[in-house]
Amino acid sequence: MLFRSHLKELYGIEVSDGTLSAITDRIIPAIKEWQNRPLESVYPVIWLDAMHFKVRDNGVVKTKAIYSILGVSQEGEKEVIGIYFGEHESSVFWRQVLHELKMRGVEDIFIACIDNLRGFGDAIEDIFPLTDVQLCLVHQMRNSMKYISDKDLKPMVNDLKKIYKATNEDMAKHYLTEAEKIWGEKYIIIFRSWHNNWERLTNFFKYPPALRKVIYTTNPIESYHRMVRKVTKTKGAFVSEDAIVKQIYLATINAQNRWNGSIFGWSSVRRDLKDYFSNRFLTNDTLN
Repeated sequence: MLFRSHLKELYGIEVSDGTLSAITDRIIPAIKEWQNRPLESVYPVIWLDAMHFKVRDNGVVKTKAIYSILGVSQEGEKEVIGIYFGEHESSVFWRQVLHELKMRGVEDIFIACIDNLRGFGDAIEDIFPLTDVQLCLVHQMRNSMKYISDKDLKPMVNDLKKIYKATNEDMAKHYLTEAEKIWGEKYIIIFRSWHNNWERLTNFFKYPPALRKVIYTTNPIESYHRMVRKVTKTKGAFVSEDAIVKQIYLATINAQNRWNGSIFGWSSVRRDLKDYFSNRFLTNDTLN
């Protein structure tokens, strides 16, 4: 555990599970306060995803989901907006989380980057109707690869990559058509998915280049999840939901300290955002 390793490394102290739990239980009020803190009214970009952990529930080990939201402020500072505990990942639970964001003060989100969970995009657009939903193209590629035979994998992936590496949506559509001519008959299910999700997959093409690089994938929140898993990977199954939340909270605070400052290339991204969302961007004379 993160806290135990710090005690061992810094002070040479080893503590029992019971003592450690009693110490860390004292942060529960701080976690609740953090979870319910007021949020900024505008977030230009947010990424939403879930992690899954095993937890003991009445003697039975179950897999449960932790929902997390990573946002970037108008100043370019990354912030974990919240973490939420659910039985499993579902658009219904995400809808509840989105309603809570409104209650905590969020009025506008320009772009929300997500994976392709059924109903997730619809939930975002219902609650934040001005928000553009961008499906993660890396997830789309991974999902496509599940259905490709080993023999076809390399050439077909090369053809599919041309789609999201295109300079504009028209060229992307052209590459999709060309790939479908070659592979469509054999892999109907893959191209059905690309067509069904096309609008949300290609949303990023309407933005300037610097902004495109930030939103075409959910990598930013996956990077945060990797930081969390570094301190949770040694656990087989957590003894309770609180035990998971405590570790994730500590890892999150550590991550935010490491992120100190704006995200890489934010000045260019911010200019793109202001150009595209000029009527929704809250101006501040102290900002460039």
